[in-house]
Amino acid sequence: MADLLEKLGFAKLQNVLIYGVVLAIILALIANGIALNDYNWWAFIVRVFHVVSGVMWIGLLWYLNFVQTASMPKIPDDQKPAIIKVIAPTVFFYFRWAALSTVIFGLILAWMNGYLVDALLLGIRTGGGKPTAIGIGMWLGLIMAYNVWMIIWPNQQKILGLVEATPEEKKAAAKPAAMASRFNTMSSIPMLYFMVSAQNIF
Repeated sequence: MADLLEKLGFAKLQNVLIYGVVLAIILALIANGIALNDYNWWAFIVRVFHVVSGVMWIGLLWYLNFVQTASMPKIPDDQKPAIIKVIAPTVFFYFRWAALSTVIFGLILAWMNGYLVDALLLGIRTGGGKPTAIGIGMWLGLIMAYNVWMIIWPNQQKILGLVEATPEEKKAAAKPAAMASRFNTMSSIPMLYFMVSAQNIF
């Protein structure tokens, strides 16, 4: 099986992603799940992009907090450059762009479904319920995305040596980056709860 997958090009990530999209289209066609002339179908596709982006974003957030940060003290000093110079810059590339695409697709989805303003106002105009739930999730997501782009990423650039910084500046950058990441990890739990509850409880 492994040899067959290798011959099909599974060693390259871009091939796997292409196969995944093609497989999704084929299965959707079989299930009669594609309706190009249906507005609701296009809203659903935007939701898929929103969810996929969110999985990438929160998955990497949890990887950074549960795996990478927790493991760094256990890694010998001579091996740490592999994390700092190779793995971490790649992680933060996908991390920050996944955060942005999650927000963009989420706002587009809210606009397409007609609840953008009510959600941003936390359901004040409609008396609560679904707009309040999705609004709480949206605001938590917006705050978290702000932290990614305005606190975590600028400080990580110094820590990873992607911008010029003195040893003192690198040391000073560690705490705000770490605390913003921890804040986002905490916030991801209620954010996910309210995002999912808006679709399933209300």
